[in-house]
Formats: sequence, structure tokens, C-alpha cells
Amino acid sequence: MVVVMSPDATDEDVAHVVEKVQEVGGEAFVSKGVVRTIIGLVGDLESFHHLNLRTLRGVADVHRISDPYKLVSRQHHAERSTVWVGRAGRRVPIGPDTFTFMAGPCAVESADQTLEAARMAQSAGATILRGGAYKPRTSPYAFQGLGVKGLEILADVREATGMPVVTEVVDARDVPVVAEHADMLQIGTRNMANFGLLQAAGESGKPVLLKRGMTATIEEWLMAAEYIAQRGNLDVVLCERGIRTFEPATRNTLDISAVPVVQATSHLPIIVDPSHAAGRKDLVVPLSRAGIAVGADGIIVDVHPTPETALCDGPQALLGNDLRDLAQAVRKLPPVVGRVDSSERAERP
Repeated sequence: MVVVMSPDATDEDVAHVVEKVQEVGGEAFVSKGVVRTIIGLVGDLESFHHLNLRTLRGVADVHRISDPYKLVSRQHHAERSTVWVGRAGRRVPIGPDTFTFMAGPCAVESADQTLEAARMAQSAGATILRGGAYKPRTSPYAFQGLGVKGLEILADVREATGMPVVTEVVDARDVPVVAEHADMLQIGTRNMANFGLLQAAGESGKPVLLKRGMTATIEEWLMAAEYIAQRGNLDVVLCERGIRTFEPATRNTLDISAVPVVQATSHLPIIVDPSHAAGRKDLVVPLSRAGIAVGADGIIVDVHPTPETALCDGPQALLGNDLRDLAQAVRKLPPVVGRVDSSERAERP
């Protein structure tokens, strides 16, 4: 069951609802969005009915939810959400009316490399910079990222370019330091079911980019988002990055159908990651076009000034003609499906 509070509901109104629910042995999870606050209830439905929740001050509506993911479902939140990424005066929207292009190096290797990649991304139309300071890798001997030094580089590049930063966090203990430097926290495919990390990210106060687990169903993915929402954070963006199938021609199989399925089921924005799906730069532009055509709210791709020397995922990183082709697609295709570039709606200092 979900309680939807009125836009003018006060903190005291919310606290009163939570108190009433707890009095009958239930649990209440408060999540605050840009306009509305919603409260997810767990417990005996019959007890909740006796509370006459609709009569409590500040309550706009009460919904019985059949989906196992109560807070991220469209059953109580019919309009799709927009998530804003950035700091005061420099925020970029990700949502149903815009198309958001995120790009940058898979891994932060140096200050010069990151700034050059950011300039490349920005010139191609990207409005949010991606870059990994912590890199969970299949091999323990592979480059694992620069850690805090990488975060500091990303923060410096943000100041130089004005682009908000999204970067991955891999350990719940690192959430505070990553949140201090970044504008958006990314949860990668290997950590989609790391529930302690999801909860810590939900409590960080920053938007979260949640990638789909490589073997996860859509329901399992949305349940992972529910863990974040339960901690009071509805600013979650889902990312389809390819799932593991029997097909070896690509590193993963980009599940394009997940975009409309998620949009019909959840109010959260969803973007696609063609770089990590394909693992090959020649497929990034075609898959980006497909993501735009199917209605994704954005894409996130890898760019690198010298892919042949990249310490992480060089074969999928774009530059030169490939990046120019992608820039053209990002400029021309979103208006065809009724989207405007997120830069047109972004806040400026």
C-alpha cells in the first residue's frame, strides 16, 4: 500500500502518518520526490484500512499496490518522473520530455586524459560526464581505478566544463566520499543486488544511476530500485546495459524491449548503455540510434582520446568519425520521437 501526500503536506503531516502506521505494527518508508512525498507501507492491510488514512491531514490519496515494487511502480505514480542531476544552477534533466546524452572515459586515468575526453564528449553534445574512479573488474589484476584521486580529477573537470559528473561506487563504505565529489552515483551491473550498497546510495542524497544486472530480470531490477527508494530517494535512473545470453557475437545483448516494458511499469527514467552492451565501437552508433528510436530517455557511452592506450574498455570507446556520427544521431533523431535535447531544459549559472 502507498500513501501519496499532498504537495503542500508538511513534515509534521508525514510524521503523523508514519506514527499511525507504526502504532498498528506496520512499517512506513518515506520517499520524497521533486513535487510529492509518498509513503510505502508494509504490514497487515486490514490494520491499515482501520486507520482511515485518507482522512489524515496532508494525505492526497491511498493506493493498494499489487506490484512487489511499491514506490517505483506506475500504479501510484501515473506520470513518469524527471530526475535532475547536478548542483544549483547547473542541473540537467533526465526524463520523458527530454533526451540526455552522457559520455566520457570508462576509467579516469589522468587529469589530462579526463579533461580531453570531457571536451570531446561536450563537443559531441553530451551534457553529463561519466568517468570511473573505482573500477570493479572481472580480473583482480586489471586496472581498478584511481580511487579518491580519480574523484578529485572528476570534480576538477566538472569545474572546467560545467558538466555534472556520474561515477560508480562499489562499496557502501565509499558512498560518502563519492557523494562528496560526484553529482550522481552509479551502481554497476555486478552490484545491482548488493543490497547494502543500494541502501547506502539511497541515503546519500544524490541521484542514482542503477544498471541492470547482467542476468537480472526486469522485476529483479525494479526491486533493486525499490531498495534505493525505500531509503527516501526517488531520484533513480535505470540503465539497460545488455544482458548475458547465449550469443557470443557481442559482449552482451542489449535488451531494447526493456525500455518500453520499464516505461509501462515504472515511473523512473531509463537510459541505455550501448558501449558496455556491445563491447565494440562499430556497434555503438547503431545501438544508440535504436535506443533513441525505442524511446529511451538518454544514452551513456564511452569516449577516449587514445582508445588504443586505454586502461579499460578501449575497443568500445569512440573518437573521430564514430563520435561525429553519434553526435549527428543525438542531434537529429530525438526530435523525431518527440524529445528535446536536455541542454535546452538544463539550468545554467
